[in-house]
Order: sequence, then structure tokens, then C-alpha cells
Amino acid sequence: MKHFSLLTGIFMLIFLPLSAGAIPSFYDKTDHPLLIKKIVSEMDDTELLGQVFMLGFFGTKPSESILSWISNKNIGGVKLFGWNVSSLTTLGKTVGQLQRKAAGTKFKIPLFIATDQEGGWVRHIKGATSITPGNLSIGATGLPYDAYMTGLYIGKEMRTLGINMNFAPTVDVYTNPEADVIGPRSFSHDPLETAELSVAFYKGQNTSGVISTAKHFPGHGDATQDSHGTLPVMNTDFKTLWSRELLPYRFLIKRGIPAIMTGHLAFPHITGKIQPASLSYYFLHDILRKKMGFKGILITDDMRMTGAIFETGDTPTSCLDALEAGNNMIMVSHDTAMYQRIWEKLYHEIQTNPSFKEIIRSSVKRILSVKLQFLTGTSPVPIYPDSTAIKQNIPAPHAENFFFNQACRAVSVIKSKHLPLNPKKIGKVLLTGPYPLFLSTGKHYFPHADTYYFPFSPKGKSMKRYSRELSAKAGNYNTIIFSLANKNGAEVLNVLKNKNVTVIVVSSLTPVYVKDMPWLTDVIAVYGTGIESFIAGFSSLLGSFTPDGKVPIPLTSGWTANE
Repeated sequence: MKHFSLLTGIFMLIFLPLSAGAIPSFYDKTDHPLLIKKIVSEMDDTELLGQVFMLGFFGTKPSESILSWISNKNIGGVKLFGWNVSSLTTLGKTVGQLQRKAAGTKFKIPLFIATDQEGGWVRHIKGATSITPGNLSIGATGLPYDAYMTGLYIGKEMRTLGINMNFAPTVDVYTNPEADVIGPRSFSHDPLETAELSVAFYKGQNTSGVISTAKHFPGHGDATQDSHGTLPVMNTDFKTLWSRELLPYRFLIKRGIPAIMTGHLAFPHITGKIQPASLSYYFLHDILRKKMGFKGILITDDMRMTGAIFETGDTPTSCLDALEAGNNMIMVSHDTAMYQRIWEKLYHEIQTNPSFKEIIRSSVKRILSVKLQFLTGTSPVPIYPDSTAIKQNIPAPHAENFFFNQACRAVSVIKSKHLPLNPKKIGKVLLTGPYPLFLSTGKHYFPHADTYYFPFSPKGKSMKRYSRELSAKAGNYNTIIFSLANKNGAEVLNVLKNKNVTVIVVSSLTPVYVKDMPWLTDVIAVYGTGIESFIAGFSSLLGSFTPDGKVPIPLTSGWTANE
């Protein structure tokens, strides 16, 4: 009898929360499939629909609007942008406030708190977080260890802030030298190397407990246009896409990547029409789900991007198309009025179209499965960040030392007629470039050098003014050490072509711009724009160490998308 009572007690403890009449909670102690089934069965249309929304907000504190959407519409996630960050401590409080609102809803389902912290060029959460040399620098070392540790350290810092989802790794293959929007965000132009380093980054970030989201499916590395403002159209055939852009995804899916971001990119030679892959049932269902076997969740890139609404011209309709095509969550960056328009469109559909409601139910099951996997258990990302931990653990312990060493490993010598430099023989030096940090760092190595700054982007003004000024200055110097980072900088650099001066180029981000400047005699690539990368670059110029990084893209003038 005593045994019967004990078993009855255990049965009641485990199953009573899910018995008839009880409201299931995300934190109920039962097996995940049973809990997911029960929660979804108890959800009304508002609660179901809310989970597929990932929304952003303006300001450094949560707006009343976003708090209301969490409380009243049960939204599934919040996307954090750079404009949401005033200080990391304040950001931690913001994350806690958002999650407390979610904890007050009927099912207590926590939010995905997501951001773009790719490393290198894209770093939405700034402050004391690590400035990494970036993906292309990892390609330059070719070491999965560097990719793994980068993912791990980025993940640890995001974890400390309560950010449980990162839109990284970027696994776009650097196929086209004109793909400016991707460029240094890629690991390599080689699909296999990109795949191996992508998996290592994912494994490192996964160890931190942060949810990895590979992007931008099917692949943005051949796009010469920016999908934020237009719809890039690729002429790739499926055989090429399968062996090239899709190879990293094939590797990642086999290793359990939990989320993929769909890109606003058209492949008319594959689908037969000018339609974003993010809205394509063929790409998302036939290829990604059936052929490639992806089991995780699909999240759209921002639906406020022009490319997303190319076909319909209407964001709410595009959001409906995206969900029907196979996306499980729609990400919308801002504009409360637009949120409401999208909601009304989708809510009408879920109430009147049983097949659409089933699509949403299926998506919510996937969403809850990932949330239960990552946000419960023995060591989930904290729902309520600890302000003390933020101050102590950001930057992550040992991260600074690792990223400095990784930056040194990545330095690549492209041309070296006058390298290493002898400070006693280079004469009068001018340091010039678009980064004040480059100029100030250079002054430590060349204390008697002069400096000339020009902007990374001229904000609507021509770079001709800066070209003229540098041209006029050049005759006063024997050596010019030039920081090259983008097309604007390349325009300025070219005025030195026929000057009687030794030009030393330190390329940051992608070195692709030097491939069309055969007149250059001395070029190194450092890939990053942080202090570690600049110190590594100047140290190598002076021969403090011998760089052995390998440029992970071709630098021949004939490099094309088909090479």
C-alpha cells in the first residue's frame, strides 16, 4: 500500500500539471514532445500567431509598444539592434524586463532574444564586447580552432547579457569579388573551407548555450546588390548552387544547426521566376526541408527590407507568403504601425483558413522545441542577466589574448618589395586612412609620422576632395602607410599611383580592392578594424614577426563569380 501511495504521488507530481483543466507552463517537468503538444493544443489564435513574430523596437529602453506586444500577443522573440544599446548593464536590465513580461503570460514561454554579433564588421552589441578580427581573418588562418574559439567567446558574451540567439555564423561563400555587402563577413571563397569553419564556429557558439542561426540561405556571396535596398538576382543554376553556396548548410544541418535565416535573394534559373528565396516554397520546403533534411526553425531576414516585398509591394502580404512558404518566424525590425498591419492580415488568415492555422501550429511546435532545448536544462542562457556578471565577464576572460593572437596569425603578406620596414631608412612618414584607431596606433610605431584622416563613407559627398588633398600632401613624404578598407578608400589610394613616394598598404576588411592595382609594391592584409588587428599589422610591417596568413580569396584581376 505504501508503494502504491508513493507511485501515485510521483504520477501526480509529473502529470498533474498537464491534466485536464490545468494550464501547461513552459517550465513543467515532463518530456518535451508531450509538453509541446499540450501547450499548442491549449493556445488560442492570438497565442499561436504571436509566437511567429520576432520584433524590434527603437530606443535604449523597451517601448510601451513592445512590452504590450509581449504581454497581449505572446510574441516569440525580440531582435536587438545597435540603437538599443546605451550601456551593457542597461541592456541586461532591458533583457530582464522583456523576459519578465513574457513570464507573465499564460504559458510563461520565454522570448528568443536575438542579435547580429557575427564578429568583425558586424557587431550590433558594442561597448566592452570583443572586437574580433572577423570571419575572413579566420579564413586566412584556415584553423577550425580559431573559428571555434571565436564562436565560443562571442557566445559567452551574449550569454552573459541574456541574449540567447545570435544570427551567426554567416556562411555565405565569397563567390563574387563585387559582393560588397558580404565581403569580410565570409570565411572564404572556397565552399569546403567555408563549410568546415562554419561548423567550427557553430560548435563553439553552441558550447556557450547560445542558439546559432546560419545565414543567408541559400547564399548571399554572389550578390553584387544589397538586399536591404533591392532584390539581388543571381543567375546561378542548381548544380552550381548545390556544390557551392549550399555546401556549408549541408555540413551544418548534418551537425544539428538549430536555426537558419532565409535571405531575400532571387534565383530565376532555378525557380523560373524573380521571387525571393525567402518566399519560395521550393527552396524552403523541397530543398531545405526534404532534400537537405533540416529539422530546426527558419527565420526570415528583416521583412522591412525592400527585397522582401519585391513581388507584392506589400509587407503584410509578403509576411503571409513567407510563412506559407515555410518560414517559422518573421523578423520585422521596426515601425509599430506596420506590426499592426501585418498582425491584422495574418490574424484574419488564421481565423478563416484552416490550412494556414495548421501551418502556424506546426511552426509553433518547432519554435517551442528549440526553446525547450536551449532555454531549459542544466545550464541555459540566463533569462534574467546578472549585472555583476556583465561587468566581470565582458569582455570574456582570456578573449583579448586569444583575439590578439588570432589577429597575428591572420596577417597576410600580399606584396613585400620594401618589407619589413627599417624606421631609419623610410624617411618622412604619413599615416592615412578612415580609422582614427589606425592612425593613433600607427603613431606608437612611427612617433614622428604625420596623419591624414578621410571618412569611411563621405555621406553623400564625393571622395574627390580627399583625393585632391592627399595628392597635394604626397610630395612632402617619403613613405605613406595607407589603411585601405573599401571602394572609397581605393579611390583615394589611386591618386598615389604615379607619385614619387613609397606606398605601404594595410588592408582591413577585404583585400579585394588591391587586385586591380598592380602598381602597388607593398601590401599586407589584417582583415579586422580593432586594436588587435592594427597592432598585429604594424608589428609585422616592422618585422616583429613573420606573417603566415593566407589570403582566403583570389586576388587576380580576372577573378569572377565563376572562378
